[in-house]
Parts: sequence; C-alpha cells; structure tokens
Amino acid sequence: MPEEPCQCPDCLKFYKEHDRLIREFPTLRHQQELNWAALQAFRTLVSRVLEDLQKQNTLIDSEESSQAKATDVKEAETLQQAIADIENINAHLYSIEALMERIFDVRVPEEIERKFKEMAGELAPDPLNADRLRLNRLLHQTPDLPDRN
Repeated sequence: MPEEPCQCPDCLKFYKEHDRLIREFPTLRHQQELNWAALQAFRTLVSRVLEDLQKQNTLIDSEESSQAKATDVKEAETLQQAIADIENINAHLYSIEALMERIFDVRVPEEIERKFKEMAGELAPDPLNADRLRLNRLLHQTPDLPDRN
C-alpha cells in the first residue's frame, strides 16, 4: 500500500508547482523547452555569483596584511569554501546540459504529443475546474462553491 504523501508546507508547495508545470507545459516539446530554459537560467545565475565571489576573493587576497585578524581569516576561508562549492555546482550544471542536449534532440509525432496532453490532464487536473471544486467540497466539506438554492 502506497505511503501517504507528505503534507508539510514545503511538500504541498512542491505538489502545487509540480501540477502547475504539467498543466501549463503538457507536451514533450513544452517540457524540453521549459527544462532547457530553467537549466540555462540556473547556469547564468550561478556563473554570475561565482564571478562576483571570485572578484571579491581576489580583492581580499590583494589586501592581505600582516595584521590579519582571525575573523578575517575565517571569513576568507568561508568565502573560498563557498567558491569551491559553487564551482562544483557549475560543473554539475554543465554535465546536466550535455545530457539535456540529447533529450532535446528527441522529437515525437503530433499524435504522441496529444497523448502527453491527455496524460497531463489526468496527472494534474485543473484545480479551478468546476467539477474538481464540487468534488473537493464533497470530500472535504468546504464551501468551495456558493450553494445554489
């Protein structure tokens, strides 16, 4: 028997976003484009932050003095560790990009794209659909729709 999905706020937010992405991007092509754009945005942001941190680190290194305080040394070590971690993330993003290029080359016929749309509707039905709202009201006894007399 499957385990009940987690209901913590973070998971609920994830489920909502997951379903929205399926509803709004219901074909293979849409998902390819969405994931490519997200990957490129992630890489752009990571690269820009890395570049800025490296400049900051260079300034700290050039301003070294014999009177370096323990807190300055600790901050410099923390910055260097952050740079190393972000460089690692950047390397992984380049690897993901190489894999995504292979996925992006796949094309399917229109009939298969329609199958994707059909499955998307089943996996993530529109939460504002009147039938869905009525079902929610019945299941949860919440006033999602005004009662009609």
